Amino acid sequence: MTREDLLASLRTALSQSGAPGFAALVDQVHPADLALALRDVEADELHRLLLTVAPDPLARLYGYLEPAQQAEVALRMDRIGRIELLERLSADDRADLYNTLPEDAREALMPALAQADREDIVRLAAYPEGTVGALMTSEYALLHPDLNAREAVEHLRREAPDKETIYHAYVVDPQRRLLGVVSLRDLIVAAATTNVETLMTRDVVSVQANAPVREAIKAIDHYDLLAVPVTDDGHALVGIVTVDDVLDSAEDEATEDFHKGGGSLPLKSTSLLGASTWLLYRKRVFWLVVLVFGNLLSSAGIAHFEDIIANYIALVFFLPLLIGSGGNAGSQASTLMVRSLATGDVRMRDWGRMLGREFAVAALLGLTMAVAVAPIGIYRGGHEIALTTSLSMVLIVLTGSIVGMSLPFLLSRLRLDPATSSAPLITSICDAIGVVIYLSIAVAVLGVPAVDG
Repeated sequence: MTREDLLASLRTALSQSGAPGFAALVDQVHPADLALALRDVEADELHRLLLTVAPDPLARLYGYLEPAQQAEVALRMDRIGRIELLERLSADDRADLYNTLPEDAREALMPALAQADREDIVRLAAYPEGTVGALMTSEYALLHPDLNAREAVEHLRREAPDKETIYHAYVVDPQRRLLGVVSLRDLIVAAATTNVETLMTRDVVSVQANAPVREAIKAIDHYDLLAVPVTDDGHALVGIVTVDDVLDSAEDEATEDFHKGGGSLPLKSTSLLGASTWLLYRKRVFWLVVLVFGNLLSSAGIAHFEDIIANYIALVFFLPLLIGSGGNAGSQASTLMVRSLATGDVRMRDWGRMLGREFAVAALLGLTMAVAVAPIGIYRGGHEIALTTSLSMVLIVLTGSIVGMSLPFLLSRLRLDPATSSAPLITSICDAIGVVIYLSIAVAVLGVPAVDG
């Protein structure tokens, strides 16, 4: 079914009282495609549609809905509906649903669930948002080292319906400490009597449950894993993080960094299309107001040098060009550094090395741009103005680049998100510095002293 056909079928379902055609649509369309089409559906209409869906297909669809839609649906369900949904969701989705509910709703649900499910939900829901534990699932395959290959395959065959993945099984001791990992392929091709302990890989890549999610992302990306095991402080296996969950989390992190890089607070649990006017206003107004006051520094610099500007009006022509170049250079350097820090390509100890390289690159960039602007300076104001603008261009680009490169390092040192060094912030800082550099050089070259006040 094409996207256009799907949207047409969805509109038809919405127009029908009780949406009788939606249940059939759920059976025909992949839940990821259907969830995408449902992003623009109002909460009341979405709840009305989902009431027509049986518990099993509803559980498959629920995991693909937007977080805000998941929360809305869960809050509108009655107790019986929540219980039926919880029993069918994967372990990590169950914990997410549990966390969206108010305390009284949680207490009403728990007695209706099996003890093992209750303990699993409480354990997974206890990890703070943004940690590996909050992302992991407890539905993984376990093996004991004394099993042989035939017994292990039979065990995995019985476990498969309830596990997230069985392509890799984790070998543990009686205390659930992680001993190794063995692939299903190795078990199948091995001799039937070969022990799991002989087949397993002992050097297992794992991550701590309380580590940031980015650690799981790095591990799966670097080692090309389908899943990474999660351990507690005692090296006991507590869960796994699968590649599909990591992809979702990586996309969320990248989106958040893009939002911060653009000078706005990140949109969480909703899309840009689904965000309200008031929400977008609140997310964008903070940095804009802060930077208004930051830009007053540039205005103060111009006011301080108003006498030289009055004597050499040609200087005004080059002011936007020069300070804009500094902001652009700073934004370039900041963007490159933020991304390198995020991927681990650059670490805090590399600041000195990067500073030397950035100085050389920025000097070359500044000289190139100075050569480009010099003829315009001669045309607009003569050789002295050309010298002023050329020297200013070199120093402003050099300063902007150093500031743009160094600010992410400083924020990392202060344990703040380097993405906060957004393009608008860098531009505002470089604008203020650029004004002072440009007009100070003008005073030195043109011989007109600056006037206080």
